[in-house]
Amino acid sequence: MSTYVIGDIHGCFKSLRNLIDILPLKSDDKLIFLGDYIDRGPNSKEVVEFLIQLSKSYECVFIRGNHEQMLLDSFKESVISQIWYFNGAAATLKSYGGISKIPTSHMDFFVSTKYYHIIENLFFVHAGVKPKVALENQRLEDFLWIRDEFIYSDDPLPGFKIIFGHTPFEKPLILPDKIGLDTGCVYGGNLSCLCLEENTIFQVPCSD
Repeated sequence: MSTYVIGDIHGCFKSLRNLIDILPLKSDDKLIFLGDYIDRGPNSKEVVEFLIQLSKSYECVFIRGNHEQMLLDSFKESVISQIWYFNGAAATLKSYGGISKIPTSHMDFFVSTKYYHIIENLFFVHAGVKPKVALENQRLEDFLWIRDEFIYSDDPLPGFKIIFGHTPFEKPLILPDKIGLDTGCVYGGNLSCLCLEENTIFQVPCSD
């Protein structure tokens, strides 16, 4: 069994499809997605539908990104929040034809996303953690939004190596205590995936 970890997709459906196509997936393999499935790119609806269907064939873990959280908050309040508007909501709303037209199955998908996932000493999260704060005292906001304070820290969550997305890098960030897999696909970079067991990076260029 192999475990594949995939960085931020941001509505780049063609890139996602192309990446999945090049992975040597077997039926018992596991896929972990690090969040930000929607916004900015043109095909958020297609991305979410593809992921829902993919989860019927493979074991999938879907981490919640800050963009999913902004959608959920806006849906709950029945108004598009200003922060979501300034972070790419328009692309998602265009893809769906409006927030009221998001299918129930897709809303269920967003609600079911996890703030983090743990496999042995590996901690999977969207943005990162507050350095040197015990896991039980972490704020959900930091799982979704934190950047530099986490990235430039040493051993931010003792006992764990953290695998995250959220902050785009030109190439995957590989450090002893953390791995960053957002390589800015929606900005014209690559969509990246790490195979944990083989320590291999798979990438496809932006195609959307």
